[in-house]
Amino acid sequence: MKRTVKHYNPEFKVKVVLESLKGEKTTNQIASKYGTVPRNIQHWRKQFLENAELAFSKEKIIKECKQKLHIKEEELEEVYKELGRLTAQLNWAKKKSKEFGLVI
Repeated sequence: MKRTVKHYNPEFKVKVVLESLKGEKTTNQIASKYGTVPRNIQHWRKQFLENAELAFSKEKIIKECKQKLHIKEEELEEVYKELGRLTAQLNWAKKKSKEFGLVI
């Protein structure tokens, strides 16, 4: 029997975690209400609390994302340079092979 993994969207997880943080119901009650398992809620709650400071540090996140983007752009630029160099070499090789009567 194949087990299917259910994926939950972030909005759903936040809704469940916020209800869990209220403390009005047990984790088992909340899990039953939303059709998930208590372990998921415990994991989401832990993850939420570990990353709560991100809600108040948008500038830091934006700066980190911009740095990562800049690094990726530099890497892409290097790939394009290499592609250009290899294309030039290939064109040169094709030209020379024609000059010598070789067919590619």
